[in-house]
Amino acid sequence: MTNWHLFERRSPSTGGSDPAKVVKVGVKTTTTETIKIGKENTTARGVRYLTLEKLEEQTRLGLIKVLEEKKDKQGNLLEVKISATRYLESEAAWIRRILSQEVGNKGRILILNDEAHHAYRISPSNSQNDDEDDEASEYEAKEATIWVEGLDRIHKHRTINLCVDLSATPYYLRASAKDANKPFPWVVSDFSLMDAIESGLVKIPQLPLRDTTGAITSNVAYFNIWQWIRSRMTPGERGGKKTSPKPEAVLKYAQHPITLLAGQWEETRLEWLQNPDDSRPPVFIIVCKNTKIAKVIYDWIADDNKPPNVPSSALKSLRNTETETNTIRVDCKVVEEIESGNTKSDDSRWMRLTLDTIGLVNWPKDDQQRSLYPEGFENLAIKLNKPLHPPGRDIRCIISVGMLTEGWDAKTVTHIIGIRPFMSQLLCEQVVGRGLRRRDYELNEDDMFSEETAKIFGVPFEVTPFKANPGGKSSPTPPRNRIYSVATKSQYRIEFPRVESYTQGVQNKVTVDWQAIAPLTLDPSKIPPEVQVKASLSNNEGRQSISGPGKLERLDLNPYRKNNRLQTLIFELAKDLTKTYCQMETCEAPPHVLFPQLQKICHQYLHTKIKVIKPCELADAWLSPYYGWIIDNLSTAIYPDTKAGEAPEIPRYETHRDNGSTDDVDFWTSKAVYPVEKSHLNAIVADNPWEQATAYHLDNHPIVEAFVKNERLNFSIPYTYNGEDHEYIPDFILRLKSSKTRYVIFETKGYRREGVEEKKAATERWCRAVNADGRFGYWEYKLCKELEVIEALNEIQQTI
Repeated sequence: MTNWHLFERRSPSTGGSDPAKVVKVGVKTTTTETIKIGKENTTARGVRYLTLEKLEEQTRLGLIKVLEEKKDKQGNLLEVKISATRYLESEAAWIRRILSQEVGNKGRILILNDEAHHAYRISPSNSQNDDEDDEASEYEAKEATIWVEGLDRIHKHRTINLCVDLSATPYYLRASAKDANKPFPWVVSDFSLMDAIESGLVKIPQLPLRDTTGAITSNVAYFNIWQWIRSRMTPGERGGKKTSPKPEAVLKYAQHPITLLAGQWEETRLEWLQNPDDSRPPVFIIVCKNTKIAKVIYDWIADDNKPPNVPSSALKSLRNTETETNTIRVDCKVVEEIESGNTKSDDSRWMRLTLDTIGLVNWPKDDQQRSLYPEGFENLAIKLNKPLHPPGRDIRCIISVGMLTEGWDAKTVTHIIGIRPFMSQLLCEQVVGRGLRRRDYELNEDDMFSEETAKIFGVPFEVTPFKANPGGKSSPTPPRNRIYSVATKSQYRIEFPRVESYTQGVQNKVTVDWQAIAPLTLDPSKIPPEVQVKASLSNNEGRQSISGPGKLERLDLNPYRKNNRLQTLIFELAKDLTKTYCQMETCEAPPHVLFPQLQKICHQYLHTKIKVIKPCELADAWLSPYYGWIIDNLSTAIYPDTKAGEAPEIPRYETHRDNGSTDDVDFWTSKAVYPVEKSHLNAIVADNPWEQATAYHLDNHPIVEAFVKNERLNFSIPYTYNGEDHEYIPDFILRLKSSKTRYVIFETKGYRREGVEEKKAATERWCRAVNADGRFGYWEYKLCKELEVIEALNEIQQTI
């Protein structure tokens, strides 16, 4: 047997029958399942999706029969329960196909079960973790089910006398049983990965050990990149339980570790070029969670197609050209076809040949020095207009979903990065194993193998997935209080406009409020610009140790920095900012007028508003997510230059709701409340003692005519932070005692919260635009700390 695909029961051959017809040959097999209506025909997390058109087609052809329908209130079809009838070979026919050639009619069979960790029973109670890979899980479940059912069928008809499991990773898989990730209890012989490393048979994996965040071992940022990325995403980027994170958001955070590791890969490539006897390039593998993430990263690296607010990859050695293919992408379906030997297209066959020849310089020769090509290779190469050398010879980067095929024997893999969750020890070892085959097996002068290493980010060797077990008795419901506007206190009523966005009619000149623009800090304690890896073995707890044999090696961004001049980077930033600005509907200024102004603004921002904490350097600002944050900050602060005759930026108000006011407030709360006098409301919700103190000062300061706490008032200010649209909800709105109508948006939380500079810039932009309109009085913004409320009110009073 060559692989598990042969165990799948097949439909009997029907000669030249029309494939669109149901041919009733073989054993009738009927199954029922629920199919959801989707935008594409696919399977995800064990659920099958069909488009409405495909469902109607399969029903018309008699391939399925609809038993039940579920529709929404509008009558749209959501899902159907169907029965499907197939005609498959009988078990007797299956036994003859599988066993007749090698075993004949003999029984009491000895099974040598290679890669046996894939043959397991799916636990019916096992639910998939939200972080697990949809595509790989579907493939693994199919493989395991067909494999173990085939063994059961052999045992039923012929009896398996002994089954010897062979595996380099003898662990229960995640869907197999409650003991997932534990070693098989029947292991009788063990030569572990640690033994192979100690004996020098494989490369030594180098994993992140320390970084600039101060973390060590398993807490290092790039030790588990997926976990690090997820912890920094916004809720919108992260997605819910039924959706995966946005691929563009994954790349936004993954660029730092990719660039860091790829810089070291480039140094290795240049070092290898010094050897004239070996022209093979080192290979960089990126393992992704799913096809969508892999495609975004592939397009960014191979074709320099960058998502919004993500800079170019700057990995020029990995880009593809019209004449060179340096980077390839391998998806789960391609791997499945390769493993099954059932490659359906010329491209898939070429991909199989490419993967089989990674690191192979020349084809083997016969006695007459003619190349010995694989069967069909020469005709396929001619058909696809490809050269006749091994197609994997010059490949430098492989972006894959899953771990590529088992038994893959490429010897030139030097760098691996995992941008996916790793929910089992098995998968960690399998992915790391793609890079452990030695490049050179020549003995040195000491009759030993020279040390070879593989640098690996994002593939953790310790994973213990668990789910929270909520318990305990619920606490009693506290008493509820009503907050509402009081009709007899209408003199304290406050009204505000609902700003949706802004309108700019720029024709020639823009400017920046440099006092309001949010600065940016390049902080190595949050995004490590360097990391230490170590060629060492794990301790008894399965973790790397900073002590013991093996040297610490530092990886940093210097290779990236030395190849990217600041002036070039400023040009790229100004170009992207110009593109963003010109896409605004009301922008009338042509790009050639805007670009030089924005280039000057970018230069000033980079040199006056960016704080660089060592070992970061200013060039690091052109790595994501910093790059996107700069564009967000500048886009918020740039506005028409009214001194040069430009029309001011004005608000675009909501059209489906009237202006907001304190009239609209009426809700119940279980929190403590604090009665107030100079407010249209009867009381405020007192979240903490500081807010009570603030309410006291606002109620008693002579400059305050009326105020309201912004809770359930639905007053918010749009702003952009971390590449996403947000709404800022300030603490209070004040109306001042003045001859003109004046308001203050009052914030008392100070500078301690994340995004405060972005909120401040957005609020000052809101005030500037509303004031330019002139119909809602004069608005200003005041930010202070809790203990500085009186001082802040006194400062406001001095401006009246």
